[in-house]
Amino acid sequence: MSKKESFEIGIVLAEFNYDLTDAMLKKALEHAELLNLKVTHIFRVPGSFDTPYGVKQIIDKVDGIAVLGVVLEGETEHDEVVAMHAARKLMDLSIDFNKPVSLGIIGPGASRLQAEERIEEYARRAIEAIAKLLKRSYELKNHNYPS
Repeated sequence: MSKKESFEIGIVLAEFNYDLTDAMLKKALEHAELLNLKVTHIFRVPGSFDTPYGVKQIIDKVDGIAVLGVVLEGETEHDEVVAMHAARKLMDLSIDFNKPVSLGIIGPGASRLQAEERIEEYARRAIEAIAKLLKRSYELKNHNYPS
């Protein structure tokens, strides 16, 4: 069986902490190109808590979605609530639609400095997770999965 040449993916980007998430988007786009993933949709949402809504809007239009955001530590536990609920709903959407949705959200509990240091790593890992899951799903569907 031949392998699929390219997959179409979307990126859902949280705009809260925009200076950080914009840098994540640039790194994710570079890495997607390197891995021969075609980014056909970028859906911006106000914050990480809103990312499941963004995923739901584009999940039927793409093969998989990378979610990017930054949840910085605050004075309360709000950051933990936001990150935990977003992550859980993103996982549910992935399973419900049988499409990979990767979690590239920095935090909770991250300081601004920690987030700045993790921009490239989290963006790259979110794109790599989508690439691997799409490739493995394609191989499995086409009975070409290595044992």
